[in-house]
Amino acid sequence: MSTTGSSRTPVRARALPVTDLSLVVLIGASGSGKSTFAQRHFTPTEVISSDFCRGLVADDENDQSASRDAFDVLHYIAGKRLAAGRRTVVDATNVQQDARRQLIDLARKHDVLPIAVVLDVPEQVCAERNAGRADMPRRVVQRHTRELRRSLRHLEREGFRKVHVLRGVAEVENATVVTEKRFNDLTHLTGPFDIVGDVHGCAAELETLLAKLGYTDGVHPEGRTAVFVGDLVDRGPDSPGVLRRVMSMVRSGNALCVPGNHENKYGRHLKGRKVQLTHGLAETVAQMERESEEFRAEVRDFIDGLVSHYVLDGGRLVVCHAGLPEKYHGRTSGRVRGHALYGDTTGETDEFGLPVRYPWAEDYRGRAAVVYGHTPVPEATWLNNTLCLDTGAVFGGRLTALRWPEREIVDVPAERVWYEPVKPLRTEAPGGHDGRPLDLADVRGRRVVETRHAGRITVRGENGAAALEVMSRFATDPRLLPYLPPTMAPTATSGVDGYLEHPREAFAQYAADGVARVVCEEKHMGSRAVVLVCRDAEAARDRFGVEGVTGSLYTRTGRPFLDDASVTEEILDRLRTAAGAAGLWDELATDWLLLDAELMPWSLKAAGLLRSQYAAVGAASAAVFPGVLGALEGAAARGVEVHDLLDRQRSRAADAAAFTDAYRRYCWPTDGLDGVRLAPFQILAVQGRSLAALPHDEQLGLLDRLVEHDGSGLLQTTRRLYVDTGDPESVAAGTDWWLEMTGRGGEGMVVKPLGALVRDDKGRLVQPGIKCRGREYLRIIYGPEYTRPDHLARLRHRFLNHKRSLAVREYALGLEALDRLADGEPLWRVHEAVFGVLALESEPVDPRL
Repeated sequence: MSTTGSSRTPVRARALPVTDLSLVVLIGASGSGKSTFAQRHFTPTEVISSDFCRGLVADDENDQSASRDAFDVLHYIAGKRLAAGRRTVVDATNVQQDARRQLIDLARKHDVLPIAVVLDVPEQVCAERNAGRADMPRRVVQRHTRELRRSLRHLEREGFRKVHVLRGVAEVENATVVTEKRFNDLTHLTGPFDIVGDVHGCAAELETLLAKLGYTDGVHPEGRTAVFVGDLVDRGPDSPGVLRRVMSMVRSGNALCVPGNHENKYGRHLKGRKVQLTHGLAETVAQMERESEEFRAEVRDFIDGLVSHYVLDGGRLVVCHAGLPEKYHGRTSGRVRGHALYGDTTGETDEFGLPVRYPWAEDYRGRAAVVYGHTPVPEATWLNNTLCLDTGAVFGGRLTALRWPEREIVDVPAERVWYEPVKPLRTEAPGGHDGRPLDLADVRGRRVVETRHAGRITVRGENGAAALEVMSRFATDPRLLPYLPPTMAPTATSGVDGYLEHPREAFAQYAADGVARVVCEEKHMGSRAVVLVCRDAEAARDRFGVEGVTGSLYTRTGRPFLDDASVTEEILDRLRTAAGAAGLWDELATDWLLLDAELMPWSLKAAGLLRSQYAAVGAASAAVFPGVLGALEGAAARGVEVHDLLDRQRSRAADAAAFTDAYRRYCWPTDGLDGVRLAPFQILAVQGRSLAALPHDEQLGLLDRLVEHDGSGLLQTTRRLYVDTGDPESVAAGTDWWLEMTGRGGEGMVVKPLGALVRDDKGRLVQPGIKCRGREYLRIIYGPEYTRPDHLARLRHRFLNHKRSLAVREYALGLEALDRLADGEPLWRVHEAVFGVLALESEPVDPRL
């Protein structure tokens, strides 16, 4: 307990160290100055006052009858703050042990340090400050003072990790609070790191691994830092050698180390505690007996100073020995240390007599990558953003390290079996390929998705429910569904006579956004398709955890495009062959490609829609108008005045015929793959990289080579034209290209910034593409007679802002999904963004846009 001298000694300023995440309990009689102290040293949001909480529940801060409810509110607010990782200061008398016990229990519940700050002010001073308060008679202050004095000697035994006692008014007024970081908070260290798995006395293998990682005498020439996950000792041939190397690297600042359960046990042995010399400890004790007493003392101090876990790289990386759920990251308690050292068990034992460990990593949903050891596995494999690096070096396996942030696995084989394991290494690593079924909690309810390119994007609960219905009933295998394409905004409504959409507005919009160069890509007469194609079945199994297929082909809502899986595999095989012939596998250094494409004909997917909606309109028109026109023409021949009506019906018949011609252009018969065409227009991602920001001219150049090397006739190139938005002649050429293409029946074009991922002068994402559809294609969308002046006038009032906002939000979510996929993040993290795209699709918006 920290105290000061008597009142006769000069008062010096006291610095009170207070941990950044802690529950600070102010203790003192009424009138001792706790509220003034709290206001002086802590932010207003950190402080929760019992008086304020009385006011909340009773509209009177002095109403003592409301104290029970007021403290319920105080504890609730404090609990919410601690759960959110916020330091919290309780401003109440807290002179009674029962009141303090509740707060200590609250701190333990949230695994934070309880810190006591005692204001021991003379009773007379408190009484004078309370003069005039009818609810605070002198006897209450006297009782507070007596209870405070009785408590002073017991505060540490009650559970407070730090106790600061300020005696007298002068010491209270001269005190300063100094915020201390937690020992486990190394978020300011960004690496790069080389995280090394359980060594267990294998000194030779450790030196080999460090050399392979680039270290010379424990120092990396590029300034990398080694991080050891513990279990340096026991079972192996040279625990002292391992300790000497690791301690030297830590001492010189070239390494960090967390404790393993074997260090913890050996440390207790060095302190003279009674421990059983089992599980390899006997070997370590015997080896260390040959070392000097000075070295053993250094080892004792080293082990005693190890911190249970470290939070590194801005909170993106957590290193510990046995794994750690997110709720414990950066927390400080015996429970956290116990989990970090030993993990959590179910209370059962297996056939080898070993405890059955709770598979916490299968349920892990944290943002930080957790790298750990403890339980030997034959191969280091990512599972839900966690990685076990104990690959059984001492049992004849391998000594493994992880390069961070590269996420590269580096390992070396054991020189021999140094210790026979009680339990054989499993033949398969736990968790496989992150292919665990998705949890309903991952997507249910209102969610906020953090994206790198557009910040926080909210997905409403009702939209999520609609997406869940689609995903659960119709979607393809989620392991093969890493991306959904965003909706695309149409160009601004045109003022050109006779047109609802026209390139002039698209070029003008990009010019206003500061985009100087755009690419106009032909819009194909088909349906949006996403293709995931793997180099071979082994790549599909290793990366995506699937058997029997080599990829997927699905619609923009995640449904399998084709009912026949064998036809899908044939498409994938043709793509795979073309990619090989074009040299893309090697050039892009990948075993898989994710493509955005158009699959034709439209009737391949929309046959039902064509029959029930479009063909029905065409058939009805063909059946009705000949008779109507014949009757009117006969009446006109007989001199009846029906010319205006006849002209209107001829115009309607021509519009109906144009409507039928328009949709028929998108339909042709297919037999298997005969008649099927696939037009890829973007490579979205490859192994380890998102290519969403690759400029479109480079993208199309790669895809031209893919089409060129396709000998099957499946692939079709995407015609394009580049336009300078500030050059009137270039803009006119782009417009003429569109008029020519749509004039011969083409659907239209998509205008995109040449640089792909572009921001405006305010830093906001620019629309990734603007569709500009032709007059005749829009008949399918808006009806046969939409070109009539009265209809066009009404349609020009269409509302586009919501559609544009939706397009940018979905685009940002799509980019996030690709980044997470490329970074090797777990499936649930990728699907958080994918699911968000599908959920936003259910927002109410005019479907014709």
